Amino acid sequence: MKRFIQAALISAGLIAIHQSAFAAQAADTIFYGGPILTVNAKNEEVQALAVQNGKIVAVGKKEAVTKEWKGDATKVIDLNGQTLMPGFVEPHIHILMTAMTEVLWLNLSNFTTQYDTLDSLSQKLKTALKTLPKGQWLAAFGVDPSRTVPFMAELNADILDKVSTEVPILVMNQSGHIAYVNHKALEIAGITDKTPNPGEGGIYMKDAQGRLTGVVVEASAILSIVKNMPPPTDAELAGAMQKTAKYIASKGVTTSAEITLGLMLGLDNELKLFNAVTHSEDFPIRVRAYLYGPLLANGKNTIKPNQGDDRLRFVGVKFVSDGSTQGITAALNEPYTYPKGSTFRGNLDYQDEEIYKQIKPIYDQGWQLAIHANGDRTVEQTLNNYAKLLEGNPDPKSRRLRIEHFTINTPDQVKRAAKLGVIPGFTIGHVDYWGEAFHNHIVGPERADRIDPSASFKKEGARFAYHSDSPVSNVGPLNYISEGAGRLWQKAPRKVLGPDERVTVDDAIRAVTINPAYEMFSDDKVGSLEVGKQADLVVLSANPKKTPVDEIRSIQVKETWIDGKKQVW
Repeated sequence: MKRFIQAALISAGLIAIHQSAFAAQAADTIFYGGPILTVNAKNEEVQALAVQNGKIVAVGKKEAVTKEWKGDATKVIDLNGQTLMPGFVEPHIHILMTAMTEVLWLNLSNFTTQYDTLDSLSQKLKTALKTLPKGQWLAAFGVDPSRTVPFMAELNADILDKVSTEVPILVMNQSGHIAYVNHKALEIAGITDKTPNPGEGGIYMKDAQGRLTGVVVEASAILSIVKNMPPPTDAELAGAMQKTAKYIASKGVTTSAEITLGLMLGLDNELKLFNAVTHSEDFPIRVRAYLYGPLLANGKNTIKPNQGDDRLRFVGVKFVSDGSTQGITAALNEPYTYPKGSTFRGNLDYQDEEIYKQIKPIYDQGWQLAIHANGDRTVEQTLNNYAKLLEGNPDPKSRRLRIEHFTINTPDQVKRAAKLGVIPGFTIGHVDYWGEAFHNHIVGPERADRIDPSASFKKEGARFAYHSDSPVSNVGPLNYISEGAGRLWQKAPRKVLGPDERVTVDDAIRAVTINPAYEMFSDDKVGSLEVGKQADLVVLSANPKKTPVDEIRSIQVKETWIDGKKQVW
């Protein structure tokens, strides 16, 4: 009789019960008293949710859940009108780079409407120089010529020499693809006017007379200078990582990618660091790691696909195939519209066969691939190579191949990507912080309106996910929901960038929960509130589905929970 009643409850949709529900054991925690957004296949909203041993064991009507699962020791939490939903999933963050550039370096990132000038940036550097310990480099992150007055005003070695000729200075562009150094830094790195470019897209920029300008492009060139900086101690790195993870958790994120493991400190060093830090008791997020591809000689490494545990799992390999769109280095089919009359189309970091030879052995080992492609020329190269890899595969979507950013694109590329099962990850802050610059200056209205083509992918029945690319833009999934559903650019007068690419709030919510979970092969465990999944939760001050689109970004994250345990930020 008991089983008959339980089956009736399930079929009536009153409660979904995990098979362990038939045990007499009570739930550890029950939530009720506010909207509970499951983000399941039916997008259901329920009244109550029960957690036992870190797993969700029931969702449904309050009366049914409490009757089945409430025991003497069960903690019953009244949400008092607040909203409970799946913990946000961030599929593209450089955790270690964020920790280094925003905690250990001088953080110059400016996402306000009061743009910096070269004078204000120089003054900030001079102020930081006064407290710089002896023997250290002055390292900073976050300058952005496309958000500087006048437009595209750029640092160089001569300007930085006015800050100091004795202390080496390195300032990273907000995109992460460009750096600015003074002549002292070039001297210490042993880079002269005759030094050849280092390959993999790296460039030491020179003026018309062949002299170094102090502008350095792409990771291989930037890291050839960074490696000369005094390294932080293990304790400094661990502390910065912990602080960064707590900040990420404070934005409602419970699962995050580390998208380029090994890029900053080398693979062995970062493996040791991440294993130690992510398994510390108070580390508040799960990590899904992507190895930095150029570090793997012929695809060989000692780590196997999907190795790890729920705190740190290795799921993919990442390559970077072009630069930054707002930095005017991404590879486009047609020239940039800035400066006026330009014929420059950006640069591919690899030739077609060159990148294919690197990704083929990695693909054959069973790794998921994630390739950074901002420009439509690079998107085309990536799709062509993915098509070659997938030839003969009866189920191409099972490989869940990723294209990171997919910023400038064509309608045909969207259709091809959907057919191949490719999942695009959009840095949706492009629309917000750089939308006006793209539209009015960098690529023109037609291409700008197609940036981050969410609605186009939705129309093709394909998944898409949103991310910050931190430290490129700030972590904040509630921001992404506003940006994806509203597509308003920040700079006054505010306008909608590509109205046809707006999606519903429900679609935008899926782009920060179940879609990125799927993108990282974690959708069986997180991304929705369903029986049997891990109890990774976020409590919000308001229901994003009932909030005006541009106000969703202002909703407060009140709590995050992992495995049914409240996290401390």
